[in-house]
Amino acid sequence: MNIARGLNLVFHRAGTMKDKLFSKKYLFYTNVGISISLSATGDILEQHYEILKGEWNAWSPLRTQHMAISGMTVGIICHHWYNFLDARMPGKTIGIVLKKLVLDQLICSPLYIGVFFLTLGILENTTWPDLKAEMREKFHKLYLAEWIIWPPAQIFNFYFLPTRFRVLYDNTISLGYDVYTSQVKHGKQVKPKD
Repeated sequence: MNIARGLNLVFHRAGTMKDKLFSKKYLFYTNVGISISLSATGDILEQHYEILKGEWNAWSPLRTQHMAISGMTVGIICHHWYNFLDARMPGKTIGIVLKKLVLDQLICSPLYIGVFFLTLGILENTTWPDLKAEMREKFHKLYLAEWIIWPPAQIFNFYFLPTRFRVLYDNTISLGYDVYTSQVKHGKQVKPKD
């Protein structure tokens, strides 16, 4: 009986914590914290994969820190974007879901990618010409991946989930995408042929 009461108490406290973290009062901080954590985790996974392949010598905490800060900026945008979208287009009909999906892909996806590169460019002291060159080389790779990964994921997100769980779901799906993002950002650059 004591074990059952103990488990009941644990589940009750976990439910209370979830309700508190995803309440309107704390949702912004929860969403940003999730975005920071999962962006850092995605980079750590990618770096360790690069180490295993012999492309990288050791884990770079600075690189992970930069990716986490980038996750923070995208998390802030994502939090406000979903609130805006759901306030402007309430409901879960297929028409509304598809409108949200199209707006998400055409407006927010390019914005997210641009903010990602800009944030990392600032953190890495990249010159403006170098940042533009990097974006010309890599932006399309991330945007194409956005069109492959996100439409089915966002249909589920917009149709089934309440606004307060959108960023959590988004970041959970993003974990694999963050590994790819880190690989695209930090992968070997193609040198133009003379």
